[in-house]
Amino acid sequence: MPKESFADKKIRGKKIVAALDKTYPNVKCFLNYENPLQLLVAVILSAQCTDIRVNMTTPALFKKFKTAKDFAQCDIEDLETLIKSTGFYRNKARSIKNMAILLLEKFNGKVPGTIEELTELPGVGRKTANVILSEIFNVPSMVVDTHVTRLSNRLDLARGVDAVKLEHSLMDIIEKKHWSSFSHWLISHGRVICVARTPQCTKCQIMPLCPQRGVTKSK
Repeated sequence: MPKESFADKKIRGKKIVAALDKTYPNVKCFLNYENPLQLLVAVILSAQCTDIRVNMTTPALFKKFKTAKDFAQCDIEDLETLIKSTGFYRNKARSIKNMAILLLEKFNGKVPGTIEELTELPGVGRKTANVILSEIFNVPSMVVDTHVTRLSNRLDLARGVDAVKLEHSLMDIIEKKHWSSFSHWLISHGRVICVARTPQCTKCQIMPLCPQRGVTKSK
């Protein structure tokens, strides 16, 4: 097959967007939260953990710790106990506590609204920052997680495993107005259809647009 031009890839990207929008209308964040701080903590907890597990963990956590000051002054062992089921709980507890301390010291206890400020916070990388920007501040953002990485490669929209490079490559292909939704669409599709080991290609709504349709192993 001839190599796909950048212009043709953008056209195919628009078709993928249209199909996914039709398949997964009204997509939204999978994490439960009531305010910016809760979402920030939940996203930190979601590292190497399912959103379902995080959503099972956060009700008790947010009942006990309601403000940045609560998290900053918490007993670290109490915090570890409450989040233990999310895995890597010692590192996550330390990140959350230190994040809250910096929120108080530098941002008056409020979650900041730029990627530069957000990534200053302990435990907050570009993925977490982009989630906050998209969900809280309505800034179009391309969130790159394992599902987005896998599907971007399978669909040949962007290649590689470097999350920052994938983020920028996808932003070049997908229209800005769809960036936030596109991440949600790929995550939804990656969970139910284009799964890692045995993608359900015969059930896939975008199969005709996929260069690797029929693949049976993770790529």
